[in-house]
Amino acid sequence: MQELSIQQDNLDFRAKEAFKTLRTNIEFSGSEIKTIFYTSTIPNEGKSTVSFQSACSFAEAGKRTLFIDADLRKSVLKSRYKSGRVKYGFSHYLVDKADFENVICETDIPNLYLVFAGPVPPNPSELLASNRFAEFIKAARANFDFIIIDAPPIGSVIDAAIISRQCDGGILVVGSGDISYRFAKRAKDQLEVAGCKLLGCVINKVEGKGKGYYGKYYGKYYGKYYGKYYGNYGNE
Repeated sequence: MQELSIQQDNLDFRAKEAFKTLRTNIEFSGSEIKTIFYTSTIPNEGKSTVSFQSACSFAEAGKRTLFIDADLRKSVLKSRYKSGRVKYGFSHYLVDKADFENVICETDIPNLYLVFAGPVPPNPSELLASNRFAEFIKAARANFDFIIIDAPPIGSVIDAAIISRQCDGGILVVGSGDISYRFAKRAKDQLEVAGCKLLGCVINKVEGKGKGYYGKYYGKYYGKYYGKYYGNYGNE
């Protein structure tokens, strides 16, 4: 198992409470809800940050939590949270170049474990639909209390719908002011057609009136995440 330190964001009180509320809502969705994927309609809505902070919240509550960066096309977490050398990523496992234990990173946050995306493969959709992915999730379920998966935007590629087949439920992150209601509904319908159990939506980047309001913080801080998603699949 690999080891690394996490460069955590300094969230204010309201932001931390918001993620605690999200964690509680997921827990009350049912005891069988253990593997959850997060997606968005388009890039740049902040779903990677929301999913990662959600995983941190579960870990802080004493839950053994695995966060999987399954956005194989355009990982944004690698450059943001990694400190130290990580040899193996998720794509290494999917192409049978590494074992389950080798791609997991134990972090300096108690109870939090990470799997980074790894090198960009030429066929991410096919790899996520493979038996190797299903086997990984099965092994993860046996070793962790909660599994949080960061999936690509459903409005850009089909990967999130493929990932949803191995999950107990999904959460759609919607950036306030980023997309229209019709576009968000189309993403929701697409997930439901794929047979996904949608647990709910998270409204991100909401403008607030106070300086410490977490929505305004996210809007300014995380708005650039997927700015160059298209046309850069080969830059890992």
